[in-house]
Amino acid sequence: MRYGCGWLLIAALIVGFSGQADAAPKDPKNRLAAMKALDWLAGEQHRQGYWEANGGQYRVAMTALAGNAMLAEGSTTTRGKYAKPISLAVDYLVECAQPNGLIGFRNDYHYTYGHGFSMLFLSQVFGEEEDSRRRDKLREVLTNAVQFCGEAQTPDGGWGYVSAKDGNNFDEGSTCVTQVQGLRACRNAGIPVPKEVIDRAVDYIKKCTDPRDGGIQYSIRGGGSRPPITAAAVACLFNSGEYDDEYVKRLLAYCEKNIEAGRSNSQLFGHWHYTHYYYAQVMYRLGDERWGKYARDLHRELLRTQSANGSWEEGHIGKVYVTSINATILQIDNGYLPIYQR
Repeated sequence: MRYGCGWLLIAALIVGFSGQADAAPKDPKNRLAAMKALDWLAGEQHRQGYWEANGGQYRVAMTALAGNAMLAEGSTTTRGKYAKPISLAVDYLVECAQPNGLIGFRNDYHYTYGHGFSMLFLSQVFGEEEDSRRRDKLREVLTNAVQFCGEAQTPDGGWGYVSAKDGNNFDEGSTCVTQVQGLRACRNAGIPVPKEVIDRAVDYIKKCTDPRDGGIQYSIRGGGSRPPITAAAVACLFNSGEYDDEYVKRLLAYCEKNIEAGRSNSQLFGHWHYTHYYYAQVMYRLGDERWGKYARDLHRELLRTQSANGSWEEGHIGKVYVTSINATILQIDNGYLPIYQR
């Protein structure tokens, strides 16, 4: 299935007329903050098309996250203020695609993050790409990426920082969520995704549930429930079409108890921005009544902590990472990207 030329504009018009986006008037301060963040990111992009975290790390993951934040503004590879940086990012990630389907490099000991975020970003681009040759290349890269992802899955249905083979079947909850969201985005864009891969991943998430409090643990081996991973898991399950299941309701109850939209929470294990990157997706999909107050509190905190140059300083991974996900949070209700739509 192809979204068709101009689907971003059409989607925006549909959202605008139907009222499915945030029904309340949007605060212009939020849009200005997002634009400042994207402008800062544009200035941080390297000539080769990539972004990187502290110490030159995670180039693939940072490029996909920054590119996705620019797509959320409404720009594409050919149109809009950020068309050039988006196009450069696509070219870089396509060049990073390996013969075995991995989007990234084996010497990156967290390469599944970059692979998952790249599937998410490139699949959103694929739906709008008008150049036939580039579109064919994106289809090839994404098809191979899906195959690699399936082969990298552990016997229990999860993923680790690297493939199951490279990591002796180690699994970790947040990497699983990254893969599932990337796979769902590919499937939505018309890339074939084996149903059993998604089903096994959903079963894995359920196996990671801590029976004591209903949260999602660090790993299937234990590690205690984690609010960040639980929020990400709910977003992942929503992407998989599971909204009204009693299990999802229990996860939501855990999130409501342990996640606040306001200032930093010690229970978030230092991943406040990561938590709200996923929890914002969840709350937006729950509708305007739930989204309204949560979004006001969250946006207020983001604007309070944003630097004058448009970036955010928090986090050990670096400014590119936290600025990319915060810019995405501020633009989720724009309604441009299918993966975030209601």
